[in-house]
Amino acid sequence: MAQAAMSRREESDAKLKKALSLHDLFFLSMGGIIGSGWLFAVLGAAGRAGPAVILSWIIGGALVLIIALTYAEVAGMLPRSGAIVRYPHLTHGGFTGFMLGWAYMLTAVTVPTIEAEGVVSYAQSYLPKIFPHLHIALTFTDKATGVKILNGAGIGVAVVLMILFTILNYYGVRLLGRLNTIITWWKFIIPGLTVVLLFFAFRGSNFAAGKGFFAMGIPALFQAIPLSGIVFSYLGFRQALDFGGEARNAQRDVPRATIYSVVAAVIFYVLLQIVFIGALNWHSLGLSVGNWGGLGNSSWADGPFAHELQSGGLALMAGFAYFLYLDSFVSPSGTGMVYMGTSTRTIYGLSIDDYLPPIFTRVSVLGTPIAALIAALVVGLIFLLPLPSWYLLVGFISSATVLTYIMGGVGLTVLRRTAGELPRPFMLKGAQVLAPLAFIAAGLIVYWSGTATLNYVVAAVFIGLPLYAWFYAPRQMGISQQTAIALGVVFLIAVIATGYFGPFYAAGPAFVNRGGLGFLPYVGLLFVEVVAFAGALYALANAAGKREIIAGAWFVGFLFLTYLLSYFGAFGPLAHPRIAFPLDTVLAALLGLAAYYAAVVSGYRTADIAAIVAHADATGTNAGATTSASE
Repeated sequence: MAQAAMSRREESDAKLKKALSLHDLFFLSMGGIIGSGWLFAVLGAAGRAGPAVILSWIIGGALVLIIALTYAEVAGMLPRSGAIVRYPHLTHGGFTGFMLGWAYMLTAVTVPTIEAEGVVSYAQSYLPKIFPHLHIALTFTDKATGVKILNGAGIGVAVVLMILFTILNYYGVRLLGRLNTIITWWKFIIPGLTVVLLFFAFRGSNFAAGKGFFAMGIPALFQAIPLSGIVFSYLGFRQALDFGGEARNAQRDVPRATIYSVVAAVIFYVLLQIVFIGALNWHSLGLSVGNWGGLGNSSWADGPFAHELQSGGLALMAGFAYFLYLDSFVSPSGTGMVYMGTSTRTIYGLSIDDYLPPIFTRVSVLGTPIAALIAALVVGLIFLLPLPSWYLLVGFISSATVLTYIMGGVGLTVLRRTAGELPRPFMLKGAQVLAPLAFIAAGLIVYWSGTATLNYVVAAVFIGLPLYAWFYAPRQMGISQQTAIALGVVFLIAVIATGYFGPFYAAGPAFVNRGGLGFLPYVGLLFVEVVAFAGALYALANAAGKREIIAGAWFVGFLFLTYLLSYFGAFGPLAHPRIAFPLDTVLAALLGLAAYYAAVVSGYRTADIAAIVAHADATGTNAGATTSASE
């Protein structure tokens, strides 16, 4: 059965066009990295952490680089389209693979949404100036939160943009690669010129304004990493991984493109943040000097760099601001186009592993997974309506995505044990240290996002489990279709009811109890429901299914313990945290370390990885020496 499934997957992968070079892969990653993040994140990040946010960019970049290094080895060994959602399935089977793949899919499909929102939000800063008599309004300011939100017209424009992203992806990866390369060159040039020009308005005193370099405190420095767009801005490195099945020389080029893109991104964003802080004009902002917390609600929030250039006092700077208005369409649109492709391949990967119906593996004559492409558009539009704001989506996308990255180091270590025969063109030196560090890095970023964000991340991960019962369990676990449907429906109703009567977080840190169920009872009840669902599957499943459930137990425990720790720690809603910083962060790191070793022990030689190894042996594709490198 595994061999038959393996043949189907390889046959489907073979239909994808192998057209991408190292240059294309690098530019796909950079195209994902340089999007709406460079237009909005510098202001949001400075508003959360003050001048010390420069360190946030460096720390965040270093953590993401460690994660990327672990994926580079695995991607060189097993280049696959939709790679990140497929690796957990190969190391831990279906239960772990589904939960992480589902979380990753939710974040991938929302990136085109947030990029479209970025285009529309920035347009509000310049369209009234260009067309003053038309009274164009695409956004409004929410009175409770001060956040810019798309109105009906703005949502309509965003929908049109997302349809455009879909059409461009329909015409195949070759067109996507070439078009993205042109757009990404533009993305390099415009921010680069912005950095140069803003140096003419540079004020070194801004770095000590207010309460000094650490004006917002040390914890804020770390919380800015997941919540203000820093991690979101780095997440594009995954493009080279997700398009790996369409590369000409994937085993050589995918690892290189992944690493090069993260290093380039750190340099790029640190320079942008330095010049943004240095060129701040507090009078133009309408804020007192050093009022960092007021940046997010200031008049610059809809177009930070454009407003800054116009306040710089030089005609050249003010004139160049109009190029930023053009870039506010080009950069997010280019990233939205790339991520629509990533979303498509993520859904394709989930379907390949039997988590979704097989229709999503169908590939058009142009080499595009067409049904998956349409599904990516539809799900992205569903997220647009309840979350019509860049600032509302960015924290969820960042944290849920990074949660799935905990498998980078785990996958590397498990696959060295279970698939040591496969060649590794890139073999990570010091993996014994870097692999657990990658897990801890991802876990800390998730922890720093805070309880308010984790409330939605945890709910999003587990609410997808009925799909696992409906589609995967009958095909792979020996459970009857009727029983699987009934089990999924009961669990879905229970989780929705628990969420409705449980807690949620309104704007700000205040804890709100909507339905009478406090936080701890809510978490306890949700945990019982998830364990009962998994226990029922275990009792009904065949031997292979039972092993998969056991192999995923560590992830359920890790996510719930991180959730609880966040509530009692410095990044939770309590006015007086039970566990103060930095002890809470140390405990989160130790929890990550323990979970890493539990995950490694839980990994096993799944039927699918055994089939891949057997296929490589039969075709001779594992011949040749494995090289060590730390490029």
